Amino acid sequence: MIIAVSGSSGTGKSTIASNLAKKLKYKYLDLNKFIKEKKLTGKYIKNLDTYEVDIDKLNNYMKSFLKNNDNLIVDSHLSHYLPSKYTDYCVICKCDLKVLKKRLKLKGYNDTKIRENLNSEIFDVCLVEATENKHNVIIVDTSRKNVNACVNDILKKIKKLDSKSSVSF
Repeated sequence: MIIAVSGSSGTGKSTIASNLAKKLKYKYLDLNKFIKEKKLTGKYIKNLDTYEVDIDKLNNYMKSFLKNNDNLIVDSHLSHYLPSKYTDYCVICKCDLKVLKKRLKLKGYNDTKIRENLNSEIFDVCLVEATENKHNVIIVDTSRKNVNACVNDILKKIKKLDSKSSVSF
């Protein structure tokens, strides 16, 4: 089973993804590190302190990688762009805006980057794009629940959606 975990920066996706991988005993892939290692980044955007990523180039690279891997959790705010035919589920992490703003400030994000990420959350960019990409979407709100509760919610939803799931928990 391959599960993509996505969401705006600061919504807790990396914490959720790494804990989900541990609980399921799945491999964990930090897609952002993978993109850097494989030199799939484009132009640097100074005011957002980030790099552009060519999604088509990324997906072409990831197709063979995903075909040759199983029991994998893919973590990134870009993972919802992965082709849905190679993923079983796409978890979208959501967060209350006040909580999210505090988290982003703690990460040291500048005001422009904070606004960009808050707008992404307001407009449900990751959720909308995951739906447009025809993923089996699972939404988890990370605002007030601890990590274990969020991971357990995800596993319950997977079990409910896939009664034939080979996931044991």
